[in-house]
Amino acid sequence: MAVNGTTTPANSQMSSLPRVGDEEEGVGQLVTDLQEKGTNFVLLQKTPQILELQTILKDRTTNHSDFVFNADRLMRLVIEEGLNHLPFTEHTVTTPTGFRYEGIQFNRGNCGVSLCRSGEAMEVSLRQCCRCIRIGKILIGDEQKVLYARLLPDIQSRRVLLLYPTIGSGTTVCKAIEVLKEARVPDENIYLVSLFISPTGLKNITRKYPYITVVASDITSLYPNHFSTSYFGAV
Repeated sequence: MAVNGTTTPANSQMSSLPRVGDEEEGVGQLVTDLQEKGTNFVLLQKTPQILELQTILKDRTTNHSDFVFNADRLMRLVIEEGLNHLPFTEHTVTTPTGFRYEGIQFNRGNCGVSLCRSGEAMEVSLRQCCRCIRIGKILIGDEQKVLYARLLPDIQSRRVLLLYPTIGSGTTVCKAIEVLKEARVPDENIYLVSLFISPTGLKNITRKYPYITVVASDITSLYPNHFSTSYFGAV
């Protein structure tokens, strides 16, 4: 299965793995619909490593230390995949042995925005990949009221990695995207990076904002909605 050039594994053994309670019934059709509409949705390759990390995070018996360790691993992988879709230019360097190497260099002007509170867990992984990247924050409270927004003054000219690890209905994310659009960030410059996104959330977000890029490790109705509590260790 491929979405805008991103391919899921063709290995029949992996693709035939059972899903608990057939939770992903209809997901294949959803991805096909997104392809047909031209939505830029990227799903991580379902390798054994990815599946194990997802399993640990969904397991209610996973302790705090193991949850944080494995969540950090999966967040790093998802963010790295998100970075793969940022624009770059060709860049030639000279090696220590005097040879010319024709490589690439990512364009400057990227930033992160985390959705408080769980989105803040992804900030460390983002900085591990982009050491000096600047990160803003958005806090959305009850009834989708924006309680706090700290954005870069020139955010309208940047590519924005919007960080939120688990997405249910997608309502909170849609509100955060609305805040970014009010700051004049173009849809095509918004990259939503998440660990788990429900089919309903994915449909709601992409229906309202079809030109953003969405990167996730899993489309699932069994997302760990206890993520913030399990990661930060507080209710």
